[in-house]
Amino acid sequence: MGMLCAVSFNRYGRLYYLDPGELRPQVGDRVLVPTDEGPEVAECVWAAQWVSEDTDGFPKLAGLAEDDDLRRDEMLRRRKAEAKVAAKRLIREHGLPMKVVAVDHVLATPENGSDRTTIYFTAPHRVDFRSLVRDLGATLHCRVELRQLSARDSARVQGGIGSCGRDLCCATFLTDFEPVTIRMAKDQDLPLNPLRISGACGRLMCCLKYEHPLYSSFNSSAPPIGSRVATPEGSGRVVGHNVPKDAVIVRMDSDGSRRPCSRASACAPRQAHEERYNEE
Repeated sequence: MGMLCAVSFNRYGRLYYLDPGELRPQVGDRVLVPTDEGPEVAECVWAAQWVSEDTDGFPKLAGLAEDDDLRRDEMLRRRKAEAKVAAKRLIREHGLPMKVVAVDHVLATPENGSDRTTIYFTAPHRVDFRSLVRDLGATLHCRVELRQLSARDSARVQGGIGSCGRDLCCATFLTDFEPVTIRMAKDQDLPLNPLRISGACGRLMCCLKYEHPLYSSFNSSAPPIGSRVATPEGSGRVVGHNVPKDAVIVRMDSDGSRRPCSRASACAPRQAHEERYNEE
């Protein structure tokens, strides 16, 4: 048991959970978060509070942001904005099929020796951007790196709203992309319309993975559609499944009505006969 707080580097951006240590930041406070490039300023969006989980593995806050830290953060944001504008202009001049997704800027330190700007982009194929890098370096007066992102990574960086009306999973809590297949959509009886089962990245939605184990377990033990079953209300034929309610839809032989029946109580006539025989 320990204390955790949540911070975000951008408004409505991905949340990062940290151990506040001796600090007690409140919502809206600017704090310093340790990164590979040194402490960076972030905003506290979830005040420090006790949680039941073990917090030993979480990084600790480096402190509260001072005026110098805030001025440095403002300068970084200004340099990123300038680099983004320059990159878009030069890409247009070079006629390259590239789209700038995000920009990162690291100030000079005794270790790296000079400022470094990293520009993340997407493109339909591999792009020869050597001349673009030279022009960007001359324009921004720093070392420039270009990195091409996949469709999923691009959606994670940019963020957005999914078809469910909530923030994209990849931009909020997902840390790794697990493989998603069209079989998962088929097992869940979803329409195989790309517009219905594709996410903002254009790939299959990551959330297809969430409930797939439940559907696989249900389909492995539930009577298949079209089979005859015995239920407490009489015999009938299975005409549908209701996985969230763990039930099957049965068309009764007596009156032709359709009635939901729990998976546990719907069984094949032979199985029902054997169970009655064993009870006797």
